[in-house]
Amino acid sequence: MIQMFQVSKVYSNQNKALDQINLHIDKGEFVFLVGPSGAGKTTLMRLIFRDEVPSSGSILIDGRNIERLSAGAIPYLRRSIGVVFQDFKLLQDKSAWENVAFALRVVEAPAHEIEIRTNQALDMMGLGHKKHHLPSELSGGEQQRVCIARALVNDPAILLTDEPTGNLDPELGYEIMKVLLDINSRGTTVLVATHDATLVNRLQRRVLHLRNGKIVKDSLRGTYHHDEI
Repeated sequence: MIQMFQVSKVYSNQNKALDQINLHIDKGEFVFLVGPSGAGKTTLMRLIFRDEVPSSGSILIDGRNIERLSAGAIPYLRRSIGVVFQDFKLLQDKSAWENVAFALRVVEAPAHEIEIRTNQALDMMGLGHKKHHLPSELSGGEQQRVCIARALVNDPAILLTDEPTGNLDPELGYEIMKVLLDINSRGTTVLVATHDATLVNRLQRRVLHLRNGKIVKDSLRGTYHHDEI
């Protein structure tokens, strides 16, 4: 599903964000990506989403070398990848329903399909009764679930989440993680970048540990302390 071969990313200031990464994530896996700030977690996700390109090496998504995609093919790749940001990035003057529907309008989905799929996504997140609420009228956990609904409404094969619990208290954070686990159980490949050692240890899934742009540990049932990530 996701493969990286000797992938490095060096920015114009000569900062090496990733250094010869080799990685294989199978379809349907749930993977934590951990490491200190500046370790390269966000850069790695941006490369998968084709928001950036590697300085060297190759990235394959479902067998396709995404660096070689034409400009016209990139939007199709991105439709197969849902992304959830730490700071929500919701449209503050739009309702929860409109925020989710926006992802379908961008790809010019038919109006009847937008109606059905937006309602389904919000219902799956338990937010059907709040679809007309503005973000300011929702709790932090509810806003994060709107973001997840928006990321899922195109039925992506891959879901990338960058610090999805970073702005939430521990119990709300755990509720969001249970939502992600449920999504994963339906076949979606899920990659979660996080600093939350408690959640990593509690859920016991595969853990990729980044430090200084390198994967220094890859374990199927990782256990970490806060000072390690």
